[in-house]
Amino acid sequence: MSGAEYPCRAIGIARTPFSDPAATPIQAAFSTARGTVEVYPEFRDGLAALAEFSHIILIYQFHRAAGEELSERALIDGAEPHGIFATRHFNRPNRLGISVVKIVGIDGTTLTVEGADLLDGTPVLDIKPYIPAFDCIPGATSGWVTPQHVGRIRNQSASI
Repeated sequence: MSGAEYPCRAIGIARTPFSDPAATPIQAAFSTARGTVEVYPEFRDGLAALAEFSHIILIYQFHRAAGEELSERALIDGAEPHGIFATRHFNRPNRLGISVVKIVGIDGTTLTVEGADLLDGTPVLDIKPYIPAFDCIPGATSGWVTPQHVGRIRNQSASI
C-alpha cells in the first residue's frame, strides 16, 4: 500500500498571534502564548467532557510548509541533517504537527489555550486529551536531541 492516500478534514482553525514562521515559538512546551482553537459547529458535540482535562494534544497541518523532505536540519543549531522522522520539522510527508497545550477555557466551540506555537490560521485536524498515564513515558530517550539543544530551543521560544 505504498503511497496510499487517506482523506482528512479540518475540524477547526487555530487563531494565534503568530504570522511569521521565524517569529513563532518552536515547541509548545516552551511557549506561554495564548491562542484559540475555533472548532467548527458540526463538531461541537465532540467537545463534551473536554473541560475536565488540563491539557490537550492538537494535531494539525503545517499549511505553510515549503515542501516535503525526507531529511532536514534542526531549526536550532542544525549542523547536520537527520531523517525527517527523527525530527519535528514541518517539511515532512503529510505536513502533520502536534502540540500539547493547556486548556485555559472553553466557550461554546472556542477553546482558549496556552502554549501556542502554531501559525495563525493553522488547520486543526484533531484534538485528543493529554493523559499523563498514557502520554508520559518514564525512561524514554531523546535520540540526538541533547539537553543543550533543548536549552537553545527553550531560549529561542522564550524570546518570542
